[in-house]
Amino acid sequence: MDLRIIDYGVGNIKSIQFAFKRLGVDAKLTSDLDEIKSADKLIFPGVGEANFAMNALQKSGLSQSIKELKQPVLGICLGMQLMCAYSEEGNTACLGIFDAEVKKFSNDLKVPQIAWNQIFQLKSDLFHGIKEKEFMYLVHSYYVPNNADAIATTNYGIDYASALQKDNFYGVQFHPEKSGEAGAKLLANFLSL
Repeated sequence: MDLRIIDYGVGNIKSIQFAFKRLGVDAKLTSDLDEIKSADKLIFPGVGEANFAMNALQKSGLSQSIKELKQPVLGICLGMQLMCAYSEEGNTACLGIFDAEVKKFSNDLKVPQIAWNQIFQLKSDLFHGIKEKEFMYLVHSYYVPNNADAIATTNYGIDYASALQKDNFYGVQFHPEKSGEAGAKLLANFLSL
């Protein structure tokens, strides 16, 4: 299994690598376009602010190429948000893989949401063997409203899309690499897609 983590200078790389190592897979970090295009599967991580991350992605020269990938790609946290069309965070035009806008949580809610929270309405092989209302670990101030590409939902003040899928692109708002057995199961499911 040739698993690569897309390196554009933004992401929680080590915890993702350790999570896959526990599954017996070496996830190599790369910014090389040929390696990215030839990998069996790809992880698109992201931590931090959307505008900064999108600028880093464009400077890397990878933003257009990511949209053209044909193998399974898993965006994690900000990585999922960058796969959307637009983010209110920094008024940022994103990749547009998912036709969705990223919104800021209401001022009535404590942000960021830093919590274990439930996922439900699970609709993809990505969740094979993961039960409804399983807990996953989340850290975020912005969310994706439920939409046609939603494959999991979470409630924090409102119901929102905590996972998305379109064609070969998958995104999860939560951190599977920090979500215990259920998160490990999701990563194993991604490897077997």
